[in-house]
Amino acid sequence: MSTTSESHLVGLIGSGITASLSPALHETEARHHGLHYLYRAIDLDVIGRPAEDVGELLAAGRDLGFTAFNITHPCKQLVLAHLDEIAPDAAALKAVNTVLVRDGRFIGHNTDQSGFASGLATELPDAPKDSVVQLGTGGAGSAVAAALLSQGVQHLHLFDVDPGRATERARAMSALFPDRRIAAASVQDLPGLVRAADGIVNATPVGMHHHPGTPIDTGLLDGTQWVAEVIYLPVDTELIVAARAAGCRVLDGGHMAVGQAVDAFRLITGVEPDRARMRAHFLATLRARQGADARVRRLPDLVTRPG
Repeated sequence: MSTTSESHLVGLIGSGITASLSPALHETEARHHGLHYLYRAIDLDVIGRPAEDVGELLAAGRDLGFTAFNITHPCKQLVLAHLDEIAPDAAALKAVNTVLVRDGRFIGHNTDQSGFASGLATELPDAPKDSVVQLGTGGAGSAVAAALLSQGVQHLHLFDVDPGRATERARAMSALFPDRRIAAASVQDLPGLVRAADGIVNATPVGMHHHPGTPIDTGLLDGTQWVAEVIYLPVDTELIVAARAAGCRVLDGGHMAVGQAVDAFRLITGVEPDRARMRAHFLATLRARQGADARVRRLPDLVTRPG
């Protein structure tokens, strides 16, 4: 168990992460517990290092006194080769997003799976889970699929623009959950599967600020399905907005973002964080950032407007 006399120096290693919300999310929660906690983004693009250097960055960070790291794209698989120990769930997923430095050793965990699972269990506890369609099987897709199955999904249909990746993911999940029915879905079968599904989960980039749109025809949503996202920028994606309008229950991507942070914070500090408080801070930070972005977008108009 951590005490206020301990210090935590935590890094986030990944590409394009300068604007990440994780530093403020972790540091703000730490202040509520009286912890000495500093969280810094180590952006590969900024420092000019390839993802393959993740092992060297871990070693350098350990030597400089870092006590833990969060790992994000594109290093979640590459980091495996540099760890001394891997938690069973992370080993099964072949992906790590949290590394603890303990007695000079690197110990890998995956809180993406637990983060999505906790959000689903908390926000949609009574949602039917017989049949679920998951869109996207790369990146966070492995963790999401495992989370869905751990939460009782019986029939999981995996769709990906790369059919081979969906087939490989279905095979891997079937090995971990042999009592479930897991299969890759074809583009031809997708509309029928969506209509008949209890739940739809988007684990693709479609819907992000730089990838607008929806991964499915939202006309297939009739209010009987629940819909979940992993995207949180924006937190109200086009899919989430359309699902709400159709009468569907929704789980926005902010729940996974906060859930994985909650679990990582607990691993790093040994202290139980306040999930509701972290969610509230997360949403407040998003609103503030969106307000700032909107003001910046209005600047050219304000500058050129006569009078």
